[in-house]
Amino acid sequence: MKLADRITSVKPSVTLAITSTAKKMKAAGEDVVSFGAGEPDFDTPQTIKQAAIKAIEQGFTKYTPAAGLSELKETVCSKLKEDNNLDYQPSQIVISCGAKHSLYNIFQVLCQAGDEVIIPVPYWVSYPEMVKMAQAQPVFVKTSLETGFKITPDDFKQALTPNTKAVIINSPSNPTGTVYTREELTKIAQIAVKHKVHIISDEIYETLLYDGLNHVSAASLSKDIYDWTITVNGLSKSHSMTGWRIGYLAASLEIAQAVTSLQSHSTSNPASISQKAAIAAFDCDKRELKKMADEFCSRRDYMVQEINNIKNLSCFKPSGAFYVFCCISQTGLSSVDFAGRLLNEYKTAVIPGAGFGQDDYIRLSFATSMANITEGLSRLSEFVSKL
Repeated sequence: MKLADRITSVKPSVTLAITSTAKKMKAAGEDVVSFGAGEPDFDTPQTIKQAAIKAIEQGFTKYTPAAGLSELKETVCSKLKEDNNLDYQPSQIVISCGAKHSLYNIFQVLCQAGDEVIIPVPYWVSYPEMVKMAQAQPVFVKTSLETGFKITPDDFKQALTPNTKAVIINSPSNPTGTVYTREELTKIAQIAVKHKVHIISDEIYETLLYDGLNHVSAASLSKDIYDWTITVNGLSKSHSMTGWRIGYLAASLEIAQAVTSLQSHSTSNPASISQKAAIAAFDCDKRELKKMADEFCSRRDYMVQEINNIKNLSCFKPSGAFYVFCCISQTGLSSVDFAGRLLNEYKTAVIPGAGFGQDDYIRLSFATSMANITEGLSRLSEFVSKL
């Protein structure tokens, strides 16, 4: 059978593959500690679950408009105004089946053969594959520990060509947890505007910031930048709603209408029940969200300290999200070999950095209990000591 070229060139998600293997081992009775998950280990807040139950009981189980409920889009607009100093109309908002779906839709409506999308390395595993599925070309820009794994204005300028259609900025970042400052975002965004390049601002980890940092939305920096920015966010990480599949984008009316048209022929609307839950989520007590962030911060501090005490390992201290990006270059193993052996020999799952474009690193999620973190790091230390 001959499959389409656009799908045969796509690599499976290494994150999901490792996590799936770890889950199968655990289901078979093996004592596996997993640092793979990209989802909070907290339950969805009760008020959100109750809103979904109420929707079911009231029979709210039918189709909605393809771009989402008007009430939810209005709620998103209010959130963007209050939290991000952004003015959008409901017609500029598209509710999708998760932020990942929003990103996929964006690349589909923006890109075509011959276009280029600049992606800072390390990157979230799905960015390059989504760009390729839109028949465009990923252009990778290597960042470094010295710059905090951030793309610099000079790096950005050097990567630009007449074919550049967009640049992806993920702040806070997966896998590094790096956070761009207002000044850094402004410099990058001004270059994008000058060269008429779209900024795809992935802000899914917006609420998970540490050390007193505040989130800055790229689109809030100026009117010109607003016009060239597509903001992507969702409820999966902030409200522990990964399985509910609600994300959204905010963009120019032209882009929002194009995404709506695409979505109407692909998924139709996001789940009606999840949309009702999402409305409640935006209205839930923010102290619950802060409790999650505070707990993640404590876990981060412990994990960073312990990893940096392991001979031949070192890690970058993340300012946001819930991942530690750990350098394994001194072990002499590739990230795939390292992760494979660690899982098979010590029943501990980590994500190979190769999937993020950085083969001398592994990613560990601290979205798991302190008990798991303590045990898993003990196994990691023993594994490395015997290499």
